[in-house]
Amino acid sequence: MAILVTGGAGYIGSHTCIELLNAGYELVVLDNLVNSKFESVRRVKELTNKEFPFYKVDLLHIDKLEEIFKENTIDAVIHLAGLKAVGESVEQPLFYYHNNITGTLNLCKVMSLYGVKNLVFSSSATVYGLPDSVPITENSPLQAKNPYGQTKLMIEQVLQDLYQSDKEWSISLLRYFNPIGAHESGRLGEDPQGIPNNLMPYITQVAIGKLPELHIFGNNYSTADGTGVRDYIHVVDLAKGHVCALEKVWKTTGVDAFNLGTGKGYSVLEIVQAFEKASGVEIPFRVIGPRPGDIGACYADPIKAKINLGWQAQRGLEEMCRDAWRWQEQNPLGYETNKKDTTLKLDVLL
Repeated sequence: MAILVTGGAGYIGSHTCIELLNAGYELVVLDNLVNSKFESVRRVKELTNKEFPFYKVDLLHIDKLEEIFKENTIDAVIHLAGLKAVGESVEQPLFYYHNNITGTLNLCKVMSLYGVKNLVFSSSATVYGLPDSVPITENSPLQAKNPYGQTKLMIEQVLQDLYQSDKEWSISLLRYFNPIGAHESGRLGEDPQGIPNNLMPYITQVAIGKLPELHIFGNNYSTADGTGVRDYIHVVDLAKGHVCALEKVWKTTGVDAFNLGTGKGYSVLEIVQAFEKASGVEIPFRVIGPRPGDIGACYADPIKAKINLGWQAQRGLEEMCRDAWRWQEQNPLGYETNKKDTTLKLDVLL
């Protein structure tokens, strides 16, 4: 029973691979390594003491994608591959629409061709746009406000239509809130290229001395301290949510959406203060203008996932900050810290 994980070398993908292997699943991992590094895959194998094939493949190359299905018996897919930076999507909308949507269409075509109809899709809370109220339920209006969110919303609609055309499909749409933290070992974590788009790696890179100060994007939102409020969830909790969703798609058919969040919102300044307490490091910051496409407050009502998936977040903010700092301290240059580790031969390289 092999699970294909697209985007499996990424931040969420690598942690999800750990949890799937720990749950006894066999894996096949695909990633184009545009926003990730193979070293994360090597460390997943190290931490679990398990082997699995890895393919350096882009979903836009449907012929290479089909080779994976020819060479492996795939029973289900967890689809995490895609571009994910809100600001970049505003600057390069066509790039995002082509990559995220076309890649998913290719994946669904090949899945259909090989009779694989169990899918867990990595969606996003950005599909809710500027929410009318918080906490956000799965029945809240879907009104994405930036191209990244629009790609997730469009893919959700594609998958809904796919099921309507073929009722054998079983699909879980996981609407992530804001993953932070790292594996407790310190061996896996978030390793963005360039200046981070997400808050926690920005903070940790300032703390380690890689960046001079944190830039806070706006302080005039209608929140307690004026900075943006988000639902931060430990990446390991999020990864475990994929395992629960996978177990659900084995048992049912249809399409269903689930919020994966804690149900509690924290402001940017609250996160900074919590990190300073957990790490003992002061974080210098400067407030600049808000980013295009950003919103003031966004946090989940996660009760549906608790009832239907048997899942809920277990880790608190202190643990999220502590694990993120452990990762950064042990890996000050990210996965490039030990360059000799990155030269190992890939299992399969197409």
